[in-house]
Amino acid sequence: MRKSWKYAALFFLAASCLAGCRQKEVKPGDIAGYEEGESYLSIWVHTIEDTPEGDAYAESVKRFNEKYDGKYFADIEFIPRNDSGGGYSDKVNASVMSGGLPDVLTVDGPNVAAYAANGIIQPLAELSEEERAVYLDSILEQGTYNDKLYTLGAMESSVGLYYNKDILENAGINIPSVDDPWTWNEFMEICEKLDPVMKEKNGYCLDMTFPVGEASIYYYAPFFWANEGDFVSEDGLGVAGIFNSDKNVEAVDFFRGIVENGYMSKTPIDKLFETGRAAFKFDGAWEVNTVYENYPDIKLGVAPYIVGENWDGGRYTPTGSWAYAASASTHNLEGATELVKWMSGVDSGILLHEQTKGLPSTYGAFEQISLFSEDENYKALYEQLNKYGHPRPKTPVYPQVSTSFQQVLEGAALNGKDAKAELDKSIERINAKLKRYTRE
Repeated sequence: MRKSWKYAALFFLAASCLAGCRQKEVKPGDIAGYEEGESYLSIWVHTIEDTPEGDAYAESVKRFNEKYDGKYFADIEFIPRNDSGGGYSDKVNASVMSGGLPDVLTVDGPNVAAYAANGIIQPLAELSEEERAVYLDSILEQGTYNDKLYTLGAMESSVGLYYNKDILENAGINIPSVDDPWTWNEFMEICEKLDPVMKEKNGYCLDMTFPVGEASIYYYAPFFWANEGDFVSEDGLGVAGIFNSDKNVEAVDFFRGIVENGYMSKTPIDKLFETGRAAFKFDGAWEVNTVYENYPDIKLGVAPYIVGENWDGGRYTPTGSWAYAASASTHNLEGATELVKWMSGVDSGILLHEQTKGLPSTYGAFEQISLFSEDENYKALYEQLNKYGHPRPKTPVYPQVSTSFQQVLEGAALNGKDAKAELDKSIERINAKLKRYTRE
């Protein structure tokens, strides 16, 4: 997971502009390795080359060119994001207006719907059932908008409910199976039991915050889905009665109960879990390697994500990361699709994992990486992802939905405001953004 892009107001002109967009002209011989008879394919990625992630992308492109020597030549350009998430997205936005989008570009998973709805990317050339079966269900779901497949993931991601084995074992608390997770009520009872223990450690049951930015919806959207709630309508264009449903009110009230009972700190405390002062923590898959390398005294475990009392066994756990798409201006959709498949495929996924420890997007990569069968914590994360992974809400106004969700948690959970009232206010803000897409 990475910070979501902010969409510039200029997107409303995108579709009309793209018809006249022109890519830069590159001739055989202009770039080392690009020869007569090959189709030139440009690709943009969202990072700098001199990083483990960038190095993996560069190596994957090199291998693509070796594989398709004489047919295709891929030329990669590195366009890093800045701290606010701009940079790369600014270049994409500017190129939508002026022309010059590449054949293939990376898209942050939650933003697929917005890029598709605004005519920035186009559906990939048709994939066979065998080609689709390579990818995790969450990857195909993330990349699909209006029943058309637009992207394939460079990688996947997940969030774990991490626990301190020593603390739970000393308290006699057993971990349930992935198919029988704790309910909210059961988890509250566990925190009640652990509360005096954690107070002696000057800590809390749960190391948890509601951060500004993408992390809040990434970590906590499952609490809506795991209670039969949702964020948007199936077409991504409606929120009334969905985002502010009674089921979602229950979820927000659950968070408020954690705060009001003192099971988490209202203000962030750095390394609370890693220093043994919290029994549980929600964090990304990267936390496993962080603990292994920097906090070896912590005996780490991964528990199943907790669920609402109304959970029906459906998919609900966090997913989503960067993916590859064919731009709407490419003149070689077949070639662009081949490059997308290669960059998101098994070999590229293994390479990216070796460089970054990120989670692959394909079943084959997981099967070939021994870590996911030999290490209990990585195995648990993969099992959760495979069985229950759920992409973030698919809507062209995703940034507004994400921001609204964070504001609801801050207002109702941290500051004690009425959950229903906070959700209702969000409906007005989201609908204001949706008007562009719902006009007749």
